Amino acid sequence: MLNTTHLFENATITPGGREVHHENELAAHYERIVVKDMRLSWTTHHRLIRKLGEGGQGVVYLTDRRGSDGFTLPVALKVFSPARFSDVASYEAAMTRIATIASRVAMIQHDNLLDIHNFVVRDRIRMMVMEWIDGYDLKRLLEPSMLSRIQQRVSARRWEYINRVVVTAGPSQSRLKAGVAMAIVRECLGAIGALHREGIVHGDIKPANVMLKCTGNAKLIDTGSAFPVDAPPLPRTCTPAYAAPEVLEGTDCSARGDLASLGYVLIEMLAGRSPFAGLALYRELLESKRSLPHRLHELLPSEVTVNTLLMKFIRGLIAPDPIRRFPSAEAADLLDEGAAAFQRQLVKGDLSSEYDNEIRLWLHELRGLENSDQDGV
Repeated sequence: MLNTTHLFENATITPGGREVHHENELAAHYERIVVKDMRLSWTTHHRLIRKLGEGGQGVVYLTDRRGSDGFTLPVALKVFSPARFSDVASYEAAMTRIATIASRVAMIQHDNLLDIHNFVVRDRIRMMVMEWIDGYDLKRLLEPSMLSRIQQRVSARRWEYINRVVVTAGPSQSRLKAGVAMAIVRECLGAIGALHREGIVHGDIKPANVMLKCTGNAKLIDTGSAFPVDAPPLPRTCTPAYAAPEVLEGTDCSARGDLASLGYVLIEMLAGRSPFAGLALYRELLESKRSLPHRLHELLPSEVTVNTLLMKFIRGLIAPDPIRRFPSAEAADLLDEGAAAFQRQLVKGDLSSEYDNEIRLWLHELRGLENSDQDGV
């Protein structure tokens, strides 16, 4: 027979009905912590396990944060490099700006935004402690090798389904099917909208900064280039291939630049190639971005271009003139020509799927391949 645990105001009773008493010494420590001192400090230990990524701002490691009694928590640690700064003062000024934005982002707590835990310093080098995401970034997922590895391991029936519903080969990299790509974009729009409501521009949306968790959900990561919309930094940092035209020109720093960047990512997902591949000069990039709405039929597969609603949505993100883009991330999702309307269209046409689950299964298969490869080493 199971006993019931009874809770009383001043005592905890075990399932057997026995009151738990504490030793006086520990009780005194407890009272001092929660009643008298009201402040705590301790040393946190991190062990760098493996490199997760590296870019212009520094390097990110998977670490485990070690606590008491054998507790460990995997977290991501971004170590900011001083290499691109002319002096210590410039580095520290930039770190103050990043830390200020990071503290604001940490307060948002949106499901599709990376959680930020802390911003710390060691030997004057700044580091940001962040949520570790068990999954893959879009840049890696679109690599052709990821698709070819699955083909070698799954059944012919499963392979046909993956190509029809989830992902298939593209001209230079894998391309996602429209339903999957739009499911990812909608979650990114949720994250972007959460940032914009707090007056923050992400500033560096690109495939490497969109993570797909093994649960099937998307997370927007890396706010190292983020800034307050009313106080953009000079100079700005960005990835030119995914920056809006006005960002490259230095004429505007509105939140709509994030929408253009997301639009370029969406085109890349649908086309299986970057719309700006091989372009390095700013002048070439600007010309290509301005002409992009007129080149969509050359870039995108026919299954995308025949869908009028989807094409309108894409053009509403990437319009060269920011005024002609969607007015906000929420509008891009919810207006009549927005992302939600496209997914409703799939439902009406009996073409919808449980896309979160499709992504989860896809990533589960990829993870299984990685584990199999490691076991074979």
